[in-house]
Amino acid sequence: MPSEVLIENRQPIAQGATPLPSARHLIEVAGVEKIFGDPETGHRALEAININIEEKEFFTLLGPSGCGKTTLLRMIAGFEHPTVGEIRLRGRDVAPLPPRERPVNMVFQNYALFPHLTVSQNVAFGLEMLGWKKAEITARVHETLSLVKLAHFSNRKPAQLSGGQQQRVALARALAPRPQVLLLDEPLSALDLKLRKEMQFELKRLQRETGITFVLVTHDQEEALAMSDRIAVMNTGRVQQVGTPEEIYDDPTNRFVADFIGEANLIPGENLGRSSSIVVAVRPERVAVCAAGEAALTRGIVDNATFLGSDTLMEIAIPGGSRVRARMRGAAKIPSGTEVGLTWPREAERELVD
Repeated sequence: MPSEVLIENRQPIAQGATPLPSARHLIEVAGVEKIFGDPETGHRALEAININIEEKEFFTLLGPSGCGKTTLLRMIAGFEHPTVGEIRLRGRDVAPLPPRERPVNMVFQNYALFPHLTVSQNVAFGLEMLGWKKAEITARVHETLSLVKLAHFSNRKPAQLSGGQQQRVALARALAPRPQVLLLDEPLSALDLKLRKEMQFELKRLQRETGITFVLVTHDQEEALAMSDRIAVMNTGRVQQVGTPEEIYDDPTNRFVADFIGEANLIPGENLGRSSSIVVAVRPERVAVCAAGEAALTRGIVDNATFLGSDTLMEIAIPGGSRVRARMRGAAKIPSGTEVGLTWPREAERELVD
């Protein structure tokens, strides 16, 4: 029996749990640092992390592999403990508490379903560990399976289900004890592209219908933008920016965020007659291609043009060796080697320190 699954389903969430004191934020990560190994020479996985997560929010920790996002999620769950700092739930410092004493539940990347149990038995398992009465368990299992649209699969074993259905069972099991916070560690990574997109909508629906705070870990920018109320972009153990998907995409605070989220042209300042200490970030869909003789912010030579159905993506080599991408809706392909001008609205650009 996987030890983490046992812990996952034994948290005193629904019945008899001691109410936590009221606080301004549901979750507060305050000055958290994590060092694995020796405090002086060990690996510093997290540094100076300060994040607030609100009630009923879909919050995402987004970043590349090794950035510290999963370590932070495991700290909220209680599987790791901060070297420095506090993690507070409704104002109470829970950093010293084991997982079973926290009003949270976690969905793991590999689902961790019990293969010898039916769907309903998997969902009921945690409630049995919590000491729920049989009639209450039966009602809650049916309610939760109906929520994830699996009520008709209650007697099947996990091996008889598709990947997406197994994911829903894992979600139902985690939701059954009515946690205050649901933690999701890259739960869609094992699914194919089509199913992953379907489950994005399902996760958002579940979060909205249950009103539970979801905290998601992912490296998939599109996934984060599609589902989140707010996103914390992380890199090398630090939070780079926290904001809504629109704020993260349209107003990145530094070069890493601009480059990591979606597509971005990062144009050296000197190529646009500006300071060499900055880069100008502008999204390809905001760049317009015009005739070389027209007024433009810069000029270049079309290197490649790709027809993408509703859009045409052009790559233009500009002076200094940089390339600019322009994604234009309904535009005709321009032959390679053609000299063109490039322009974009000034409000569409961000000057970032290089």
